[in-house]
Amino acid sequence: MSVTAAKGFVAAGVIAGLKASGRPDLALVVNSGPDAHAAGVFTSNRFQAAPVTWSRQAVADGRLAAVVLNSGGANACTGSAGFDDAKKMAEWTGAEVGCATDDVAVCSTGLIGARLPMDAVLTGIELAAQDLANTGGASAAEAILTTDTVTKVEVHTSPDGWTIGGMAKGAGMLAPALATMLVVITTDAVVEAAQLDEALRTATGFTFDRTDSDGCMSTNDTVLVLSSGASGVAPDAAEFSEALTGVCASLAKQLLADAEGSAHDIEVRVEGAATEADALAVARAIARSNLFKCAIFGNDPNWGRVLASAGTVPADYDPEHVDVAFNGVRVFVDGQLGADRSEVDLKKGREVLVEVNLHAGDAAAAIWTNDLTYDYVKENAEYST
Repeated sequence: MSVTAAKGFVAAGVIAGLKASGRPDLALVVNSGPDAHAAGVFTSNRFQAAPVTWSRQAVADGRLAAVVLNSGGANACTGSAGFDDAKKMAEWTGAEVGCATDDVAVCSTGLIGARLPMDAVLTGIELAAQDLANTGGASAAEAILTTDTVTKVEVHTSPDGWTIGGMAKGAGMLAPALATMLVVITTDAVVEAAQLDEALRTATGFTFDRTDSDGCMSTNDTVLVLSSGASGVAPDAAEFSEALTGVCASLAKQLLADAEGSAHDIEVRVEGAATEADALAVARAIARSNLFKCAIFGNDPNWGRVLASAGTVPADYDPEHVDVAFNGVRVFVDGQLGADRSEVDLKKGREVLVEVNLHAGDAAAAIWTNDLTYDYVKENAEYST
């Protein structure tokens, strides 16, 4: 049920007519309380979409009562008129569900540079408001998809009686900050806005910010968490933060598993770094190498591509004492040739683990990415045509 797994939330997903395909394209998530605490994290792209600008303002006071989301149009790079459209979506949603306009967040996804057909959006909001139900999480998760092939949902239930539920969309333009996606997470735990904000920033820092499919950052990235407090249980802060991070990690990995055209899910894990920043920088350089990603698509454990990418980063390590392993097979050991690459079989499945040990300290970090395939090029060559 995703976002309606937690008590105090209803949702719906409907066909508003925004997509030429005729598939569901507008969703509502409504918090019926008793609390309306919320936090959000957004894209760092300077060309942020109008809904991002609106939602930053809406959640600034730590309150949200509803989220309206549409696919079929990003409402990005649409100027002041686009911002007015985002505000209208909030106004119409507030009127339909009975909350203040400023307590409504707006999320949009789709093609950049086109105004939304607002008559259709209004119709969709009215229809969704009529369909709101505590079983509506599945339809809401479907309505936010673009090039996704499957919905992404996750639920964590604590034995203490509180729940976290989440839904996400994203299959392309997946790169920090936040990967590229829309994510709505709900909880019925009693959590104040400041604690929600801290937990969300910790969670995204270890999950979505380390998800890098294609090095392309969206204008519309949004991650929201809403708390209804309907369980009446106030969890330990550390326990809640850990659970939220787990939900975000699951959603992030689901995004990568559905990345456009991908054939392999890759974890680049850097260990033995002098600092976590060094480990992240090396891992990110490897994950963003098109040559490395193409090699994985060809089932080639080309460790030379790994080393060449790692060498572009001014991290503190000695290249003469670096190890590289593919799926546990050490192909480069202490700056020397290791096992023959023929011992690595990348055809067995989707998951590929690349481990790099810098032997410079105790810090470690990982980046999740995927391979670069013919289908990815085709999908994005034809995206707007």
